[in-house]
Amino acid sequence: MTDQHDTPDEGSTAATGDAPAVPADVAEAIRTLIRWAGDDPSREGLIDTPRRVAKAWKEYCAGYADDPAQHLARVFEEVGGYDEIVLLKDIPFQSHCEHHMAPIIGKAHIAYLPRNHVVGISKLARVLHGFARRLQVQERLTAEVADCIWDNLKPQGVAVVIEASHACMTARGVRTPGVSMVTSRMMGVFREDDRSRKEVLALMGC
Repeated sequence: MTDQHDTPDEGSTAATGDAPAVPADVAEAIRTLIRWAGDDPSREGLIDTPRRVAKAWKEYCAGYADDPAQHLARVFEEVGGYDEIVLLKDIPFQSHCEHHMAPIIGKAHIAYLPRNHVVGISKLARVLHGFARRLQVQERLTAEVADCIWDNLKPQGVAVVIEASHACMTARGVRTPGVSMVTSRMMGVFREDDRSRKEVLALMGC
């Protein structure tokens, strides 16, 4: 009789419920990384880790399957004559650095000055998450969110400010916790008119 521990169980990578099966090469790549780090992927606590990691990364990178522009397709023109700034502030988000694949965790402020229509307020957050759930750098993320709103809503102005902490700096390398990076992109009146820019930044609390 063969003891169950004689042959290491590589863990299940088959489909479970709504979760798709993990490709064998993906699971093996994660096992290789575990071995390279100095641990044994066949030990009890790590047997199912390849599947869990693969599933997590599929979720982290769900933005590759999302077209953020589609969230701005439906607009509303009956706004009662409202022609002032629309702002969604303190939107929490998570992304991953494309250089070290380490977490980027922060918040975003997104504003626009409508021309003749508005979009559902939750759609601004969906645009952010669509771009954030990819391998990113903060500068590009900021520009992509602003450009998407500008190109699809055709507003008078767009302002995006992102503040985030980068684990590639806080947990490795220079190891400086407690610091954050701030990026901004101003378009239209928020770029061209000082008064409008100051107004939107004040509303954001920047």
